[in-house]
Amino acid sequence: MLSDSLKQRIRTIHQAMKLQLPGYQPRPGQNQMVAEIANVIAGSYHSYDRVALIEAGTGTGKSLAYLMAAVPAAQFYNKKLVIATATVALQEQLVSKDLPFFRQHSGLTFEFCLVKGRQRYACVEKIKRQLQQPDLFAGAANPSDLSLLPKWLAQWQAGQWSGDSDSLDDAVPPALWQLISADPQQCPRSHQHCPFHQSRQQAEQATVLVVNHALLLADLDSGAQILPAPEDCIYVIDEAHHLPDIGRDFFSAEAQLDLPERWLDKTKKLSQQLHGLLPQSGASTLCFQFDELWLELDKELRQLTRQISQQGWFSEKTSHRFADALLPDWLQKQTNPLAECSGKLLSVVEKLQQLLSDADTEHKVATKLTQPLQHELSLQQHRVQNQSELWQLLSVPQHKHVSQARWLEYQEHLTAHACPLSVSFMLDDLLFSQAFASILCSATLTTLNSFDHIRFELGLKDHEGVRMLRVASPFAYQHNASLLLPAMQTDPADDAFTDELIQVLPKFLDKTQGHLVLFASYWQMQQVAEGLRGQGWSLLVQGEASRQSLLDLHQKKINGGSGSILFGTQSFSEGLDLPGKLLTNLIITKLPFAVPSSPFEEAMAEAITKRGGNAFLQQTVPATARKLVQACGRLLRKEQDTGRVVILDRRLLTKSYGKAMLSALPPFSRTIEDN
Repeated sequence: MLSDSLKQRIRTIHQAMKLQLPGYQPRPGQNQMVAEIANVIAGSYHSYDRVALIEAGTGTGKSLAYLMAAVPAAQFYNKKLVIATATVALQEQLVSKDLPFFRQHSGLTFEFCLVKGRQRYACVEKIKRQLQQPDLFAGAANPSDLSLLPKWLAQWQAGQWSGDSDSLDDAVPPALWQLISADPQQCPRSHQHCPFHQSRQQAEQATVLVVNHALLLADLDSGAQILPAPEDCIYVIDEAHHLPDIGRDFFSAEAQLDLPERWLDKTKKLSQQLHGLLPQSGASTLCFQFDELWLELDKELRQLTRQISQQGWFSEKTSHRFADALLPDWLQKQTNPLAECSGKLLSVVEKLQQLLSDADTEHKVATKLTQPLQHELSLQQHRVQNQSELWQLLSVPQHKHVSQARWLEYQEHLTAHACPLSVSFMLDDLLFSQAFASILCSATLTTLNSFDHIRFELGLKDHEGVRMLRVASPFAYQHNASLLLPAMQTDPADDAFTDELIQVLPKFLDKTQGHLVLFASYWQMQQVAEGLRGQGWSLLVQGEASRQSLLDLHQKKINGGSGSILFGTQSFSEGLDLPGKLLTNLIITKLPFAVPSSPFEEAMAEAITKRGGNAFLQQTVPATARKLVQACGRLLRKEQDTGRVVILDRRLLTKSYGKAMLSALPPFSRTIEDN
């Protein structure tokens, strides 16, 4: 139960926030969130199943709400508060704005930090070694790129750089960063002054840790090597609607099957170099195993690719999906030997990395000799790990229960893919059943006004203690914004729809406003852009410059007194913040249905149909409805914002699912034209 002392502490903080927020307006929804989160964490509803799903509309102030409840609770229960987000933008907002403001005015004393993966940090020792021995990275990086290292080292030593790639002003060349990034073998705990270890020391001292979803999953899967154990954590998972998809990406695997001859040549050369260099006993045996296992893996893969090439699977298309995830018998029989071989090889590579690191640390071998070999071994580990993960997944039988999507893709190379259809069991097993408390929130957690879909995807369907709360946005949608469904002559599925878009879009554009026009495909966006430019319209089109460059130019044009028209696809329908006059006219050309031809979407539809369900209604429509709500959420970002949403897809009116999609949208004032 929520103790009186914690309850009073939260109330005091809440009052302090009210006094400090400029132009504070009472927000009943925010108050509701604070109370619900505090009670869930305290176990007021369930003694151990402390999970909440909270949908908080735009403008609710959800970040401040969960900080007001969760930070004092974390201190009271002596737990770490882990805030996981899906986007960099929200991480930056939390670390640079929300948390500093909250700490300053809450009266609480606590530390917070942004936690990133090891490879996001540079190893200062590696940089120093290269500067002392300029030929160390010779041939591995562009000489002009190497000239950045003295500057970065000086910034680190002056306290002007935190040592991570994201905080550098310079564009970071990937090849150079790979050479200087931190790794377990070359950056042991003895390097306490290095950026990675300093960041971990900060994390140990902090009450609040901000991470991304991928790092959270990786750490849980590895047994909590970076973050505290789940039972010692209160998790706030913001943008939680992304978690199932990010989980699928994390637990999936892919690997190239047609290994280039040069890889094997490099492997042979590396084995010879290690054999002649490593002084430790047992090194010769490991080098022999390394060489033999690579030869075995290469032989197995070459035999496999020959058999695949004989099937004619890629004569008409670039991918081949295995129906019901069932591999042909001849292919299934090879998965276990490949899984065993790649697993053994991965173990040998890791042991060789440790021997090489020890030889370097103990000064038994010169750094200029170990450095390039360590780099090459890291590349080997990445390649072998991909193989091992792939064949482990493919070796799992699928006859009784189909749990994966499996397909081959042939473009420049032959690549095999295995992706779980659901990560609900993994999320429940690793996170929700272990955590002290889990608060999941987003502006779009419900689908067609129900939490059922997200509960199923997250593995929370059978959790009896789950609390579900929808907090309405404080925005006056009916007064501040309108929704227009104009008359259209063409069905969006027809080829002629693109031509009609080119004809009708100018009716809803002018050269004085801030516009965002969203498309369901790049191809259609490009065709329409070409058509409108032929009519004299000036456009900013996704893909023609970086996202940030486009947004900066859009803002510059609007602030300069002229209008601006942004064209974008699905990635512009979420995480894009264009408040005030930066966006007053949002046009959605087509409902954002997923591409039905993608191997994963096909496999999902197949699995649902096999279970007797309707894939379109159970999977496609809910996903599209959520994306549509997210897209409409781009318009009003602040309470004083005004504008219009135009949707050019009449299926909202003509199809049976359209009414449910419309009812899930914010309550804009509506105008529906007759066809």
